[in-house]
Amino acid sequence: MARKVLLSLVLVLALVVSAGADVTVRLGVTGSVYDEMWQPVKEMLAKEGINLEVIQFTDYVTPNRALDDGDIDLNGFQHRIYFADELESRGYKLTNIANTFVVPLNLYSIKIKSLDEIKDGDVIAIPNDPTNGGRAIKVLATSGLITLREGAGFNPAKEDIASYSKKITIQELAANTIPSALPDIAAGVINDTYALDYGLKASDAVFADQAREKEYWNLIAARTADLEDPAKLETYSKVVAAYQSETMKAHLAELYGGFFRPVGWEEDLLAPFRK
Repeated sequence: MARKVLLSLVLVLALVVSAGADVTVRLGVTGSVYDEMWQPVKEMLAKEGINLEVIQFTDYVTPNRALDDGDIDLNGFQHRIYFADELESRGYKLTNIANTFVVPLNLYSIKIKSLDEIKDGDVIAIPNDPTNGGRAIKVLATSGLITLREGAGFNPAKEDIASYSKKITIQELAANTIPSALPDIAAGVINDTYALDYGLKASDAVFADQAREKEYWNLIAARTADLEDPAKLETYSKVVAAYQSETMKAHLAELYGGFFRPVGWEEDLLAPFRK
């Protein structure tokens, strides 16, 4: 009888330990589209005892700060050039652990249907952060609305504009506010997540961005120090594997065709941290 009681206690203890073994990973994102995007990943990870909690932020500045401060474990909202600028300007100790997708940065309007309708005096909005703003200026240059001076760098600023085909005004706004500003402006260059949140489709663009440079690949970021922890490294590897899966590829194609295109999944960015 004593042995049976002891065995029962051992089994109960094992169940308690097992129930408490689930790991929670807090992932910072910007835009409600990510709730739906990451759902298949959440379901796959749940089967491995990992609870992926998607935490929404309303701007592009806070998620990296929150990650660096330890308020979240990972984030997945930014492309490489923005990430690099954040690390340089703010001194964050963060690492890109996975490539996710590349997205267009399109010009949208609710007032006009084509570039030909843009006239002198019109206002065109672009994101006010340097990296998305620079990319937006290149979109306007490709569209023919402006030309850039010779020698303008990869990430140009308004000061690099050499000429205008129309006497437009380029207004810099916080990226998340441009969709709601569309009733008051001629057009705006809008980031993918905010476009989707506003109900815009890639096919609605007045001008479609064609850039696919590696600098615009989006990523998943982690605190660099956490990658020295074998348990966290294993957990984050599972997160990456779930995202870079055939299930996720099909999900992206079905729900967001034309917006989110998988790129760089063949690169194992966590390999240097495995010992």
